[in-house]
Amino acid sequence: MPEQVSAAPDRSTLRLALVVGGLVLAVLLGFGLGRMNATSTSTGSSVPAAEHTHAPGTASHDHGAATSSDQGTSAEPGGLSISSAGYTLAPLTTESPAGRPGELRFQVRDAQRRPVTRFAVVHDKPMHLIVVRRDLTGYQHLHPTMAADGTWSVPLTLAQPGVWRAYADFTTVADDGGQRALTLGTDLVAPGGYEPRPLPAPVTSATVAGFTVGYQGSPQAGATVPLSFRIDGGSGAAPLERYLGSYGHLVALREGDLGYLHVHPEAELVDGQVKFWLTTPGPGRYRLYLDFQVADKVHTAEFTLIVA
Repeated sequence: MPEQVSAAPDRSTLRLALVVGGLVLAVLLGFGLGRMNATSTSTGSSVPAAEHTHAPGTASHDHGAATSSDQGTSAEPGGLSISSAGYTLAPLTTESPAGRPGELRFQVRDAQRRPVTRFAVVHDKPMHLIVVRRDLTGYQHLHPTMAADGTWSVPLTLAQPGVWRAYADFTTVADDGGQRALTLGTDLVAPGGYEPRPLPAPVTSATVAGFTVGYQGSPQAGATVPLSFRIDGGSGAAPLERYLGSYGHLVALREGDLGYLHVHPEAELVDGQVKFWLTTPGPGRYRLYLDFQVADKVHTAEFTLIVA
């Protein structure tokens, strides 16, 4: 009669199987944990590259053009668009009767259409508003105030009928403290017959409120060059004062598309002159507006500049 073989394994075989099984399980667990760590590192723990930001201050500052450290480079002007970098200029009023005092109200909104309420103070103000008619007349440099809901408002008179351009020049502050400088533009309308005025001929000297203002320098397309202004009020005139933290503010607007350049000078006077570094992005005719202050009063000298 054949011998019957028991189906139950002996103890040695069972111990060997348990050891081998444990090793296999350990290898599989280690592989799985490694995969999980790799996935979390690639999807949730990466650090984005640092974003270029603009810090507030009173030194040289340029929206839309390169600064003196970028000599030889060109940059496009700002204010050509109502939206940029996820931010939108949202005017709440766009029409005002010509020659009548009114009020401009607007918001700056983020990519989720939420009003932005955090702005850096740059050159003593959190918002600089430039308004000019499309023939480059009627220049105004204003500083709106912001309500708690992010609505900015400022008294505004559009002196003549026509289409006007408003530039909001500001620096936003993100939740992480990062800052972004922007210039956004929008059109305003003063109904009525529009009779554009031709630009005055180019000159290097102008007279405003008894002051003679002249400049030296030859701007070139795509290059950063010095532009120095001397302000002479005659003998016994009060000295030049700081306005918004600087001895002068220069806005340049390009004829045609009204591209915007806002340039601030060296921190101190250079040989008694207000020295800027100006980059014009391309050839064309530009209108320069120099704001300066004497005896607590701000004046604006205007020049026509041709860049070949």
